[in-house]
Amino acid sequence: MQAENSKKNSKGGRPQKKNKRDQQLAVMCTPEERELIEQKARQHNCPVSVWLRTVALQGQTGSLKRAFPREVLLFTATLNHIAANINQLTKKHNQYQLFSAAEITQLYDLIAALKQLAADIKKGLP
Repeated sequence: MQAENSKKNSKGGRPQKKNKRDQQLAVMCTPEERELIEQKARQHNCPVSVWLRTVALQGQTGSLKRAFPREVLLFTATLNHIAANINQLTKKHNQYQLFSAAEITQLYDLIAALKQLAADIKKGLP
């Protein structure tokens, strides 16, 4: 029974980081200082927390690199959502089960969403 419980509790997914950031450091400032800090973080295209941590630890205010812009992350999230739906439908198809009318409609909706996503990406390209 103990072995069965351990198998149920072990989930897949992304492994946890070894050095998880779980400590919070509060900094008091005036509204003007806050606006200035937020403005500098925006200039470097990164969140305030990342900008403050980098400046505090490395002592430099040069160019900070953020992995991906917000729009790219939103596109990635949408693609992951669509891919999960397609995987579910593919699994059902591979098990030789017929699609219901709702699932066929869902497939057409996914196709439309993919076309719209591709059009949005093309709009953003130079």
